[in-house]
Amino acid sequence: MAVALGGILAVRYSFAQVLVRSDPAAAFRLAPGDGLIAARSAAVDYVEASDVRARSAVVARARAALRLEPTAVQAVTTLGLESSSLQDIARSRQLFGYSQKLSRRDLVTQLWAIEDAVGRQDVRDVVHHYDIALRTSKTAPDVLFPVLAAALVDPAVRMHVLYTLRARPVWMLNFVNFVSLTDAEPEAAAQLFIGLTRAGVPVPSAATTAVINRLVTADAVDAAWRYYATIRSQTSRDHSRDPQFAAELDAPSIFDWMPVDGPGISSSIQRNGKRGLFDFSVAPSVSGTLLQQTQMLSAGKYHLSGRAMGIAGDSQSLPYWVLTCRDGRELGRVGVPVSGENGKDFAGDFEVPSACQVQTLSLIAQPSNAIAGISGQIVSVSLKAL
Repeated sequence: MAVALGGILAVRYSFAQVLVRSDPAAAFRLAPGDGLIAARSAAVDYVEASDVRARSAVVARARAALRLEPTAVQAVTTLGLESSSLQDIARSRQLFGYSQKLSRRDLVTQLWAIEDAVGRQDVRDVVHHYDIALRTSKTAPDVLFPVLAAALVDPAVRMHVLYTLRARPVWMLNFVNFVSLTDAEPEAAAQLFIGLTRAGVPVPSAATTAVINRLVTADAVDAAWRYYATIRSQTSRDHSRDPQFAAELDAPSIFDWMPVDGPGISSSIQRNGKRGLFDFSVAPSVSGTLLQQTQMLSAGKYHLSGRAMGIAGDSQSLPYWVLTCRDGRELGRVGVPVSGENGKDFAGDFEVPSACQVQTLSLIAQPSNAIAGISGQIVSVSLKAL
């Protein structure tokens, strides 16, 4: 009989261990004498307690669980939360301090520590506990990334986050990507990324591009250019960039050459020895943008020059370069000539007025009646101040 009873209890205990995560209440009914299971059920029930009486019963269970198992972190955190609700901050700090010693992996403990540090206006400690939580909890990013990203507008927070990320914690890359795409202030994100780059911590090109483009969308074009200038050497506002398409960029920003695909249009930047070239093909009767690059030219006169290759057609169907202000004003056109396999140069001038601080240089396809449409390559193109 004793052996049978022992077997039944063993089965109940094993089943309770299986149930404890999915149904803590059922697990507690099966194994009320297990301190860890009792602590787990108390932690869940404390959140759901609807009145003082129910909460008191849960707190009593947490105390009993802690007596059964002094290392039951969830019992400690439940008692700590109860002390906080009663405004007994000293007792809360004592309990959560004990919880920190037991385990750095408990998310409730780190969240309480974050709130406590916020109340003390201790930014360094706030970020420290963010770091602990994000290092040790798989669910922490869902809770903490949006809050931390929004807080980057505070220079003090941004400084301490930068110091933390310089150590390259396991959550760094995911946070950088999150910040680049979130609705948080893009100028704060740019400042963080600049700090990381200067500290020798690589920022993914896709994240950089996302922030630059978001800055432009937010009408912070000067900030976008300043950030761009820190990651692209030899940039200047008085000329276009990458005249021979030599840059190999996984994620070009609007300040880089951006091929444009669409219905009936195929375009790409391809390698050509040590350099590159822009290759395009356009279906019959199709028109549209093939290639573009945003400029930040100061008012003045500019000269466009370049070389095309393998382009055939009549004058009405040949592509052309156009420089437009951000408000849509067109500042002129430069045609691309018929060019055989040996290529042919093209050139022309533009004048940028003072009320046009942002421009786009674009290659435009015109509709063609040719059966094969129109295709060719741009081997080089450069726009420079005169």
